[in-house]
Amino acid sequence: MVARNKSEEKAKCIVKYRQQYYDLTNFLHKHPGGLNTLKGLNQIDMTSRFMKAPPHSDAAMYLMREYKVDYDGENSANERRAEKLAENGVELLAQQSAAQNSEDSNNNQLDESMEHLVDWSKAMLPQISKITKHYDEWVHKPVDRPLRLFGPWYLEMCTKTPWWVVPMFWIPTIIACGWDEVQANSHNMKEITTVICHLVFGVIFWTLLEYSLHRWVFHVRLTSNSGPWLCTFHFLIHGLHHKVPFDSMRLVFPPLPGVIIAVVIYTPLSIILQNYHPRLVLSGALLGYLCYDMIHYYLHYGNPSAGHHLYRMKRYHYQHHFSHQDLGYGISSPIWDFVFKTRIHLRKLRYQIRWS
Repeated sequence: MVARNKSEEKAKCIVKYRQQYYDLTNFLHKHPGGLNTLKGLNQIDMTSRFMKAPPHSDAAMYLMREYKVDYDGENSANERRAEKLAENGVELLAQQSAAQNSEDSNNNQLDESMEHLVDWSKAMLPQISKITKHYDEWVHKPVDRPLRLFGPWYLEMCTKTPWWVVPMFWIPTIIACGWDEVQANSHNMKEITTVICHLVFGVIFWTLLEYSLHRWVFHVRLTSNSGPWLCTFHFLIHGLHHKVPFDSMRLVFPPLPGVIIAVVIYTPLSIILQNYHPRLVLSGALLGYLCYDMIHYYLHYGNPSAGHHLYRMKRYHYQHHFSHQDLGYGISSPIWDFVFKTRIHLRKLRYQIRWS
């Protein structure tokens, strides 16, 4: 029993910052800077270390409030004192922070909370129309907590999608969409080349569509005068993802609205490309979308190796979420960020980031 308690204590990561305590245990693998930058800080005052690190963004500092915990008093302090003196001869956590208190003068201040504007125990979507004046600022201050979008359970259920539903639905759809065209145009090398070119064109078309939707629809410019319908629409299609970026059930697009959008886009496309195999182009575009959705999920919950393209893209996407929300709109590829000059410049690191 004692061994189990010690194991649980070691697994925890409770730190002190500016006289407040934060339980980062469940945040370690979500930390944009990697868990290796937080490991070993359990029961340590990290104020001085935080001061020496590159300044954190306002969004990151706001998110930190989510992990604030009450310090449970003298007993825990005495237990830690005995343990630390016995093992390392390290002084009590409170004594460490007192010695560093005079140095605590960096600009990493915690933002005042705006969560009083809404009631997190109720459905969120109906509340957005009541906070339009502050919506744009509020939605870009991330939190890590459960979000209920709709009141009725049957509507709420439709807003949550496990990642595996997306390939399970779209792979057969893509095959069915393009199969007849592939069979009809695969008798010789010229026809096969034509099929491949149409599919590739569809993928490229998707990357541009991905960038365009993300930049000009999902990040439509909002002000304090934006109407309730626009704010509600924005929150429904993308704002909720920026507000609760770690919600694993809302990282991929539900198939039903995906089908509706595909039909809306394909209708004019089929007219414009009626003599150029529009179904093949659609199949390529849907393949590009499928890759995008899987990459997006992986960027939030995967652990890409240093040097891999996805390692850079994970850092890139996290910068979009927490530092540069008006830049870095490419997710599956940053190519259009280069073209439209919205690229995020990542600083060079002296260490490799690990997320698991």
